[in-house]
Amino acid sequence: MSANILLQIAILFPLLASALILITGKNPGLRDKITLVSATFLFIVVIFIYRAFDASLQVEEGTAVKSIAVNWAEIVPGLHLGFKLEALGMLFALIASALWLVTSIYGIGYMRGNNEKNQTRFFMLFPIAISAALGIAFASNLLTLFIFYEVMTLSTFPLVTHKGSEHAMKSGRIYLGVLIGSSIGLFLPAIIWVWAVTGTTDFVAGGILQDKLSPLHLSILAALFVLGVGKAAVMPIHRWLPAAMVAPTPVSALLHAVAVVKAGVFSVLKIVVYVFGIDTLSDASYLHFLMYLVGFTIVMASIIALGHDNLKKRLAYSTISQLSYVVLGALILSPISVVGSALHIAAHAFGKITLFFAAGSIYTASKKTEISQLDGIGHRMPWTMAAFTIGALSMIGLPPAVGFISKWYLLMGAYDEQVYFAMGVIVVSTLLNAAYFVPIIYRAFFKTEADGSKPHGEANKAIVVALSITACMTILLFCFPNIPFALAQSIAVQ
Repeated sequence: MSANILLQIAILFPLLASALILITGKNPGLRDKITLVSATFLFIVVIFIYRAFDASLQVEEGTAVKSIAVNWAEIVPGLHLGFKLEALGMLFALIASALWLVTSIYGIGYMRGNNEKNQTRFFMLFPIAISAALGIAFASNLLTLFIFYEVMTLSTFPLVTHKGSEHAMKSGRIYLGVLIGSSIGLFLPAIIWVWAVTGTTDFVAGGILQDKLSPLHLSILAALFVLGVGKAAVMPIHRWLPAAMVAPTPVSALLHAVAVVKAGVFSVLKIVVYVFGIDTLSDASYLHFLMYLVGFTIVMASIIALGHDNLKKRLAYSTISQLSYVVLGALILSPISVVGSALHIAAHAFGKITLFFAAGSIYTASKKTEISQLDGIGHRMPWTMAAFTIGALSMIGLPPAVGFISKWYLLMGAYDEQVYFAMGVIVVSTLLNAAYFVPIIYRAFFKTEADGSKPHGEANKAIVVALSITACMTILLFCFPNIPFALAQSIAVQ
C-alpha cells in the first residue's frame, strides 16, 4: 500500500472509529474494545507512514517529501485542500497517534472509575479531534491547516462542556469564544494576506515570502499568526486554557498534550519555517517586540502557576508557559533553536500528559484536587507520584527526562544568536518551574498525612498503566532521542 493512501487512511480512519463507537455505545465493553483497537490501528498506520517517509529521505534527502502528497480538491486557483509529508508534521503525527492509544487506556479507567455520564459521547468525539490533529500535521498549505484547526476547536468544545453544569457551559463559551475569535479575527486575515501577496498558501521549505513584504509588514504578519493561532496560548490569548480545566482529566490530557495545544505551537513553528522562512523573518524589524510578549508569557504564567493551590490550575498555567518555549525557539530564528522547539513539542507532550494523568489518578483514588491536601500521598500512591516526579523533572528541564534536551537546544540557540533576553527568560522560568513543582513532590514524599484522611491506594490498573507508560517514555526519549532528533534536524536544515 502506497504512503499516499496510508496518509489518507490516517486522517479518515478516526472518523470511522467515531461512528463505530457511537453505534456500539449501548455495549460499553465492545465500545471500549473498538476504541483501543482503533487507536492501535492508527498508530500502526502512522508508523508505516514514518517508515516510508524515512526511507524516501534516505534515497534522496530534501526532495522525497514531494512524492508523498495528495490533493483532495482545488477550491480556486492557488487554493486547494491537500496534504504532504514533511519532518515537522511527521513528528506531530507520531506524537498524536501514540498518545491517543495511551489516553484511550487512561480514559477508560478514568471514566469508569469516576462513573462519568455520557461516556459514549466522550469516546466518540475523541477520534474526531485526533483526525483533525492529523489533518493539521499533514496539511500542505495554510488553508488546509486552518480548516482542520477549526474542526478541532468545534469537536473539543463538547468535551470541555462534558459535565453539563453551569460552570462547565460558561467555561465552554470562553473556550469557544477565544479560539474562534482569534482564528477568525487574526489567523484568517493573516492567511488571506499571504495569499494576496504570493498567490499561494503552500508550505515550502525556506518559505514563500522572500522579497514580498517590507520589514514592518513582516513583523505585523508574524504577530497576526502568533496571536491568531490561539491554541498556542500566548498572552493575552490564553484565557481559554485555564477555563477548559473544568473538563474531565482525560480531556485535559487531550487539550494539553495530545492534540489541541500541540496543534497551536506546531502551527506557529510550521508557519515560521515553511511560510516565512528563517532567513526572511530575520529581516522583520519589530520582531523583538513579539519575542518580549512571548517571554513575558513564559515568566508570568509561571508566576501565576506558583500561586495556585488547585493542582489542575497549576498545571494549566504551567502549560501556557511551556508552550511559549516552542514559540520563543521559533522566534529566535536559529536552526539550533528550531531543533529545540520541535523537540520541546515532544518533551512537553509526554511530560505534561504524565502530570495530568497523575492528577486524575489522585482525584479518582482520593477525590483530592488541592496541592495542600497531598501531604504524604506518595506513600499511598507511589506509582502515581513517581510518574508525577518524572513529568515534573521534564518540565523543569532536568535529566534523565527529555525536557532537559529540548531546553538545552533552546538555550544554545539563543546563545548562538546572542539573544540574551531569551537566555534570561529560559533560566528564570526554569527556576520558577522548580519552585512550583518541587514543593508538590516534597509534600507527597516527605510530609506526613493529615489525621483523619480517608484510606486509599492507587487508582485502577488502566490509569496506573497509562501514566507508567508515559513516564517511561519521558525517560526513554532522553536516552534514545534518535527519531524526534532526526526529524527536528530535518526541519532545521529546511
